[in-house]
Amino acid sequence: MITRIINITNIMDLFFPPICGICGKLNKDGLCNKCKIQLEKVAENDILKQDLEDIYIKELIYIFKYEGIIRKLILDYKFHEKPYMYVCFVNFVLKNEKIFEKLQSYDTIIPVPISKKRMKERGYNQSLLIAKKLSREVKIPLQVNCLLKTKNIIEQSKLNKEQRKQNIQNVYELKNGEILNKKRILLIDDIYTTGSTVNECAKILQQARPEKIDVLVLAKD
Repeated sequence: MITRIINITNIMDLFFPPICGICGKLNKDGLCNKCKIQLEKVAENDILKQDLEDIYIKELIYIFKYEGIIRKLILDYKFHEKPYMYVCFVNFVLKNEKIFEKLQSYDTIIPVPISKKRMKERGYNQSLLIAKKLSREVKIPLQVNCLLKTKNIIEQSKLNKEQRKQNIQNVYELKNGEILNKKRILLIDDIYTTGSTVNECAKILQQARPEKIDVLVLAKD
């Protein structure tokens, strides 16, 4: 098992070389010191309680506001074939003491899934790449066979708030729910705008009767 994990990590390194995700200079941490300082200036590293009606998550953890350079970086990561940037983002997250300590409190990590069609088009799930590295670094199990996306839909970014709520309904499915019973789940996504996507995912995951579900995103709109 250990050998397999090491081999997978080495293969990932071949596809995603050790460069700074922002400036492109060689850097084993995926983020050079100059760019790290640049991100620190705009980082918020905040944790928000979610206690509104029909909200299925307890806390929202976000690192940045979705604006300026952060917006550009995430859009490049998500849509412009720069999957290697996940190393940059995760390493920055882990260097924050408050967030790192918070991550220790979860039993399992689950990425927001994408449809098979979207996976084929993009070649990677941006939330899964982040979740995999977080799982390895924090040593919390990753579950990718519990929450599935069964339908391909219009991209949420192209819709308004009300349309997003309708668009995302009935597209996720719970499998192997017994694995998640009484677990503290950390759901991973890239951007939080209206919250429709992560809330719908959390709603489906609630069927497994976990202890709680929180969400970690790179940026909040």
